[in-house]
Amino acid sequence: MRNPFLACAAVVLTAAALAACGSSADGNDPEAAGAQRPAASGPAAPGPSATEPATPPTEEPADPEASAPAATAEGPKTPADEITPATGTFTKKQKEYLKDRVPKGMDPAAVLQTGQETCDKLRYLVKGDRDTAVGAIVTGEVPDAKDAVAGLCTQHQDLVDEAAYGYPDGKHTGKKLRPGVYRSASPTPDCSWQIEGAGGKELASGASDTGKSRKITIPESAVTFTSTGCYAWLPEGAAG
Repeated sequence: MRNPFLACAAVVLTAAALAACGSSADGNDPEAAGAQRPAASGPAAPGPSATEPATPPTEEPADPEASAPAATAEGPKTPADEITPATGTFTKKQKEYLKDRVPKGMDPAAVLQTGQETCDKLRYLVKGDRDTAVGAIVTGEVPDAKDAVAGLCTQHQDLVDEAAYGYPDGKHTGKKLRPGVYRSASPTPDCSWQIEGAGGKELASGASDTGKSRKITIPESAVTFTSTGCYAWLPEGAAG
């Protein structure tokens, strides 16, 4: 189930105002180091003349992420020593992020932009609610977070590290289960869960219609953990 706060963040982050988002205090962001985002290659398209009617804009996709190029697209990749922006230069971190990620014939600035947009989303989300930011990584609603954070915004590494031990809604079984205490991140009023042991024996279950975070314990004897409407479960004690 898509998190409403994250959906709002996606809309806000498509606005031009967020393109000038402030740099992080620790200076790990490319903008913080004084680097500018390289412009996409190719001259700007001329505007309509006074006697020529303007061409109606094409309809935007419903999901602002839908038009973003895949940072891990299949096919031959541009060699690292051939990755250059149309204008300006790439920082060392940007070059490391782009290595083996730019398909042949694609503007590297477009690939870089997807990673920087991921960092922008995490920056926006963590300011509103840290658990929602971690939950968005757990559920995959912020894709490629691990690579983007490692290469472009290392100040968010703690979010990625915590997300590695979380559970999204769904059914989890066997070796994927890790005993411990977990809290729900951004649950809906229809949040419910069930923990079963060997032979389908119910070990714990519950539901919440408050929309507030709840805590559960997954015991070592658990074989199956099922969650619905809770968005994501994060390991307790990992919050910063």
